[in-house]
Amino acid sequence: MIQLIPFNRPCVVGGEEEFMQEAISQAKLSGNGPFGQKCTDWLEDQLGCERAFMTPSCTAALEMAALLTEAGPEDEVIMPSYTFVSTANAFALRGAAIRFVDIDEKTLNIDPAQIKQAITDRTKAIVVVHYAGVACEMDEIMRLAEEHDLWVVEDAAQALTSTYKGKPLGAIGHLAAFSFHETKNYTCGEGGALIINHAPLIERAEMIQEKGTNRAQFSRGMVDKYSWRDLGSSYVISELNTAYLYQQLNHIDQINEDRKKTWALYARELQHVLALDAVEGPHIPDEAEHNAHMFYLKCRNHKERAELIDHLKKNAIMSVPHYVPLHSSHAGEMYGVFSGKDRYTTRDSERLVRLPLYYGMLEEDVRHVVKQIQLFYQV
Repeated sequence: MIQLIPFNRPCVVGGEEEFMQEAISQAKLSGNGPFGQKCTDWLEDQLGCERAFMTPSCTAALEMAALLTEAGPEDEVIMPSYTFVSTANAFALRGAAIRFVDIDEKTLNIDPAQIKQAITDRTKAIVVVHYAGVACEMDEIMRLAEEHDLWVVEDAAQALTSTYKGKPLGAIGHLAAFSFHETKNYTCGEGGALIINHAPLIERAEMIQEKGTNRAQFSRGMVDKYSWRDLGSSYVISELNTAYLYQQLNHIDQINEDRKKTWALYARELQHVLALDAVEGPHIPDEAEHNAHMFYLKCRNHKERAELIDHLKKNAIMSVPHYVPLHSSHAGEMYGVFSGKDRYTTRDSERLVRLPLYYGMLEEDVRHVVKQIQLFYQV
């Protein structure tokens, strides 16, 4: 009997437990300790950003970003409907109205032309999502933002180490959010980071992260006591998590090389499948360098996808669909509206299937997945 090939296995490079034990021995388990600082330093060095804040999740980082943009009940925020709920929740929690727009049919990223049409006098921010770690068209998006005086938030949950025209994703918008969830390339189980590329936001971000207090200033000896100064929450991640993550950041090239090898094998061996009419795979624009976060197929339709997923499952392979468009959900109808025509969002959501891809995936397992897809399509 063939052992089940899972969709994901959390990344373990070895040595994570030693750093976690070191954190325990230092008797500093709450956030913003030595390992949190190491991860912060690593991100700031790699991205060249003004500041990085380690958070309990990408969701928490997005919530901090929403507070920093001061989006509220009188404002609108533009984002793709094809994204995870956290992208919208962060701004809906502040009372902002969400304007969902369509995606590019090739990359599944937000379409700048649709952003332009959705901008109104109430627009406060644009939230872009770098789907599968592939860059959005950031030059045009930043141009629109500058023209209309809008914030740009990069939801880069899947995109650490990916680039756009040589510039790291997360270092382009005013704010960005990364995820270190167990399904991401580099993980600590649950974790995230807020990236600030607009220096005037740093002081307020420190307060928001520390429950709205000026505790960061107190820690630096700038004030003799700290107090409640602003809105905020507990947006600090445990030292145990950052200790685990730091070992992964130390081996990030190793992880990238491994994942890209698997991604490339899928792309090479599935060429005949992807040559079939209306069956598609990932599209990587020339200006984008991706991080092999995901390999997916877009089947001809919803029925074919369901049949492919069932076929793979019967052959010990776990494959999964992805986002249900937010505008079609109950909460999406309550807190947002779709702006423009839904040409690709729903269509591609209904036919996309993600294939197993994780650090350490065996080549024989990749070939088994490929073989079963080839058998399904009879190529």
